[in-house]
Amino acid sequence: MIRRNITLSEFAARAAETLPKGVLLTSRVGDKINSMVIGWGTVGVNWGKPVFAAYVRVGRFTRELLDQNPEFTVNLPLSAPDPTVIAVCGGKSGREMEKLEACGLHPVPGEAVSVPAILEFPVTVECRILYRQEQEPAHLPEALRTRYYPQERDSAFAGSNRDAHVTYFGEILNAYILETEEGD
Repeated sequence: MIRRNITLSEFAARAAETLPKGVLLTSRVGDKINSMVIGWGTVGVNWGKPVFAAYVRVGRFTRELLDQNPEFTVNLPLSAPDPTVIAVCGGKSGREMEKLEACGLHPVPGEAVSVPAILEFPVTVECRILYRQEQEPAHLPEALRTRYYPQERDSAFAGSNRDAHVTYFGEILNAYILETEEGD
């Protein structure tokens, strides 16, 4: 297995094209590895550092893991994502199942972070969280608030697809594509 380094602009172009189809955000605490599907994300520069901004709903298991270990990877496929992976990693909770195992995904140890890359989603950025901010839906335009947060802050909806997001600004420490060597 080799890692072919890519530039931030190459990753950004791939991310802009792939995010709407679903990519994986992977987190880890101890032996527990969890990948969730994200469709929102931003690549840019903040505080003079290359960053990936990830948006994770408050009630998600991934948010719990990110708050315990401030590292994550973002994993993109080279072609259309496997619909089974998108369904499981986007619709099931890592609290209740081992999603990587269920999907036949293979973690590959990270280089700069404790969180793995995913062999089947080989375009990878490794990130360390610089800043975390819970979003305040009341500050959004009415149309966005109605569409994405219709039950704002109602505890009955915590953990659903209605709770607020937390924005994680992760410094991009490494960007690469996993490639198999001849004979692997």
